[in-house]
Amino acid sequence: MIIKEVMHHIEEFAPLNYAEDFDNVGLLVGNEDTKATGALITLDTLESVVDEAVEKNCNLIISFHPIIFSGLKKLTGKNYVERAVIKAIQHNIAIYAIHTALDNQYKGVNDMIAEKLQLKNREILIPKKGNIKKLTTFVPVENTEKVRNALFNAGAGSIGNYDNCSFNLKGSGSFRPNKDANPAIGEKGKVHFEEEMQLGITFPSHLEPKVLQALFNSHPYEEVAYEITTLENRHQHLGMGMIGELEQETSEEEFLKSLKTVFNTGVVRHSAVRGKTVKKVAVLGGSGSFAIDNAKNAGADVFITADLKYHDFYKTEGKIVLADIGHYESEQFTKDLLYSFLSKKISNFALILGDTNTNPIKYI
Repeated sequence: MIIKEVMHHIEEFAPLNYAEDFDNVGLLVGNEDTKATGALITLDTLESVVDEAVEKNCNLIISFHPIIFSGLKKLTGKNYVERAVIKAIQHNIAIYAIHTALDNQYKGVNDMIAEKLQLKNREILIPKKGNIKKLTTFVPVENTEKVRNALFNAGAGSIGNYDNCSFNLKGSGSFRPNKDANPAIGEKGKVHFEEEMQLGITFPSHLEPKVLQALFNSHPYEEVAYEITTLENRHQHLGMGMIGELEQETSEEEFLKSLKTVFNTGVVRHSAVRGKTVKKVAVLGGSGSFAIDNAKNAGADVFITADLKYHDFYKTEGKIVLADIGHYESEQFTKDLLYSFLSKKISNFALILGDTNTNPIKYI
C-alpha cells in the first residue's frame, strides 16, 4: 500500500474541502507515492513521536494537529517545529494532518465527546454554510432513471436522514445539431424537440467531480446541458461543535465533577453555577470560545470546550455554565476515532496507536 491510498481512506472519512480556511491539512511532509510500511496515529507530531515512528517501523505519521501551521522560512532546528520536521525528513517519514476537516464531520471530534457523555438527540452546533450544491440537468424521459440512479450512486441526493432525493419536472427541450455534431437523438441541421425531464438534485460540495463524472457517463447526449449552483442552506451533518441531551437531568455541581472522571483531566475551569439542573449540553473540542453565543442561543445548560480566557467567562451572563476541560483532554479520543475507522478500511496494514503523551500541560 502506498501513502496516497491511506490518504484516500482518511479523506473519504473527512474530506479536506471542509477544513477551515486558516488551517493547514493534508500531506505536510513526504511523497504520497512512497510505499507505506506502517502508520502511527497521534494527536500531535513532536520529535518524540517521530522517534516512536522510527522504533515501530512506521514511515507515515497520521496526526490530528498539523506540526506545520504557518509558513516555514528556515529549517535550522531552532524550535520544536523545525526539529520535528527535520527528523521526519532524515528518517523518510511522511506526516499527514487532518485537524479541522475532522472537527467539521458529524461523526468526528465532537461526536466522540458527545459519545463519552452519552448525549442523545445530537445535532451540529454551528452548521456550515455554502457546502451544499444543486445540480439541474435535462434528460430524455426514457433515460431519466438511469441518470438519476447514477447520480445517487455517486453520493448525490442525500438530505439529512434521507437519501435518493430528487425533483423531476417533465417538459419539452429543443436543440439543433450543427454539421460537426454527432447527435444521439435528432438530425444535423434540423431543430428537434424532445420530451425531457428536468432533474434537480443536491450534493455536498466535495463530491462535485464524482457527481459530474456520473452525469456525463450516464447521459445519452453528446453535449449535456446542466447547471450547478451553491446553496446557502446549512449542512445538517457538517460543522463545528455538537449539542445534545443527557439521558437524565443532573445538578450542575455533579455534572462538572463527572467531567474530571470522563476526560481524565487534572482540573475543570468553569463559570459560576446557576443553581439549575443540566439537561442540554453543547461541546466543541479544542479552542471554542468563538462558539459561546451559539451554545447560549441553542439553549445549552453547559458548554464544554477548552482554552477559555478570563473575560470569556463573563460572557455567560447567567444564561449558561462554561466548562474548560483542557485542549488535549477535549481531543484525546481523536486518535482512537481515526484508528477505529482506518482499521475497518485497511485490515492488512500496520496501524499503530501512538503511545507518546503529547499534552504540554501538567497539573499539580
